[in-house]
Amino acid sequence: MIATQNQSYISPEEYLRTEEQSPIKHKYIDGRVYAMVRALDPHVTIAGNLFALLRNHVRGKGCRVYISDMKVRIESLNIFYYPDVMVTCDERDRESAAFKRYPCLIVEVLSKSTEAFDRGDKFADYQHLETLQEYVLISTKRQRIDCFRRNTEGLWVLHSFTQGGKVYLASVDFYTSIDELYEDVTLTDNELEIEDC
Repeated sequence: MIATQNQSYISPEEYLRTEEQSPIKHKYIDGRVYAMVRALDPHVTIAGNLFALLRNHVRGKGCRVYISDMKVRIESLNIFYYPDVMVTCDERDRESAAFKRYPCLIVEVLSKSTEAFDRGDKFADYQHLETLQEYVLISTKRQRIDCFRRNTEGLWVLHSFTQGGKVYLASVDFYTSIDELYEDVTLTDNELEIEDC
């Protein structure tokens, strides 16, 4: 995560206005913007595979699937993030073309440089989204998916899926195999880390 040079407070409206014209994506955390760099092949391929599978699954069901360039807004914390994959089935999300507020599913593809943030502070931030039912983390080091699912008491319960298994996402009633998610992906732990968060 790279902070921009100007660290003075930027309003959400100013952020949205400048982000629309920017060639580089930035996340926004309570008045500060952070430049994001591009992801590597395993990251992009996994996100693309999941997007394609989910898009086919939700077609005609009133839900929309977004990939990497759509922002999620966490109003209570004054934050905008760019999830790798996001699904919203809430009619209110049709009101804004620039960001979504009511996702039921958010997916982040992990990298060495982003894993701690995605599992820690970002997950804590996402928990402020009242409509969020599942938060999914997908590894680029091994075939492993961690799905945190909000139960009826509001607690987040971990469901892990590993090589050779099936993945179930309850928020959209979706099943797929691990092999489909990792199709055409070369896993490695040694690549130069320049991925976004």
